Amino acid sequence: MANATTKSSSVNAGIKQRPPIVVVMGHVDHGKTTLLDYIRKANIAAHEAGGITQAVGAYEIEHNGRKITFIDTPGHEAFMSMRSRGAQAADLAILVVAADEGVKPQTKESIRIIEETKTPFIVAFNKIDKTGGAIDKARNDLMAADILLEGFGGQVSYHGVSAKTGEGVPDLLDLVVLAADVEDLKYDASAPASGYILEARRDPRRGIEATVIVKNGILHRGDPVKTASAAGKVKILENFLEKPVLQLEPSAPAVIIGFESLPAVGEVFGVGELGTGTSAYAGDVAVKSPAAGAGRLGEAKANTLNLILKSSDSGSLEALSIVLRNVDQSGGKEVNVVEEAVGDITDGDVKHAVATGSTIIGFKNKVTGGARTLAEAQEVTIITSNIVYDLEKAVEEFLTGARGPAALGELEVLAVFNQEKLEKQLVGGRVLSGVVRAKTSFEVVRQSGAEAPKQQFGHGRILELRERKSEITQAEKGKEIGLLVNTHTAIKVGDKLVIRK
Repeated sequence: MANATTKSSSVNAGIKQRPPIVVVMGHVDHGKTTLLDYIRKANIAAHEAGGITQAVGAYEIEHNGRKITFIDTPGHEAFMSMRSRGAQAADLAILVVAADEGVKPQTKESIRIIEETKTPFIVAFNKIDKTGGAIDKARNDLMAADILLEGFGGQVSYHGVSAKTGEGVPDLLDLVVLAADVEDLKYDASAPASGYILEARRDPRRGIEATVIVKNGILHRGDPVKTASAAGKVKILENFLEKPVLQLEPSAPAVIIGFESLPAVGEVFGVGELGTGTSAYAGDVAVKSPAAGAGRLGEAKANTLNLILKSSDSGSLEALSIVLRNVDQSGGKEVNVVEEAVGDITDGDVKHAVATGSTIIGFKNKVTGGARTLAEAQEVTIITSNIVYDLEKAVEEFLTGARGPAALGELEVLAVFNQEKLEKQLVGGRVLSGVVRAKTSFEVVRQSGAEAPKQQFGHGRILELRERKSEITQAEKGKEIGLLVNTHTAIKVGDKLVIRK
């Protein structure tokens, strides 16, 4: 009997409790990232352009001596597959519903994903600071969506919180710990490490970076790693604070540098050899990033807006592709995606744009100096933004507008300082939309009367931009700047300078 007990103990020696991985889901602007801000005492939301989360982020916190890993997912409908990846990798979900707004379209989509992935979840009724603590509307909306809450015929736990003030947040975390204990989460310390690829990107200095969640085993620096589409060796291993570590246990978020090719987001990774066809998903929740396939997707076509899409990471590229392929094309023109890839915009992209007559769309990435110089010389349009809505709008304006290409930037003239020479006029203005850059051409748009339509009165070129006393290369929406311009039109206060290419 003693021998049997000893044998049983040795078999289970590697089985240990692991922290819960929690995905935070819900409708855009309902406060998911703000809630995580408060929880981890770091201002992550301020670093996200427009306050909109556009990439899957994973963070580890500690509550009453217990670790919890959170995955933040975007709320915009274009990022549905990124939400699916987050739910698939998670043990638990927090469904954030604004108490003053109730159930919205992406709330319903989040509920569908939670149900399909069979993820246990808790409801956080956010913004109770705006409703005086009342959650009746949001609670009734959820009940109408067949989410049965505790005390109302169901078993789904919930709590009212204010991500702004922190009210109710400790109690919410207590519910998370309790739910994790019920799930009895374990891992095998003796097993080869495995987990999920949350994100993948190319860094010009460090190479391919993969953001992963470890689900089982212990991941070490130096381990050989493989997915169904990529393989490599863990040359650099970093925790979620981007600090180098020698090993990470479940349920830790990590950054792996060492894949020889870009792994597809959503794939299972493992140490050692994995069988072909390994996937994090099955059935109709399967996700394959377009970045994982061949780069060139189509040939240039006439009477279309030919696009080359570049983004900082695979997930963002996937969302960008979905958005731009589904813009309103009722204006008689079509969108044709010639190529899409992960990384910064380079001179190689510009050369391809010249060959295919394409416009380059950049999402959350940079334009190299060589690419910008070549684009100006070859008159290739590059549109970049950290907000997917801006890129969607720019493409829609081209497709539906009678004037051809959408405005990349627009500035209202507020003052005229020097007009002794038309070819070197000094004016001041405020950027109304997009980005205004030096060394670009513009149209002068003027409204001659209160009832008269706006008309083009001339065109010119921006020679120099200044902010206060410093010369700058570009200015974004809201900035007030000085411009030295070359134009044959005498610019007036109230004129709009519109940059289209």
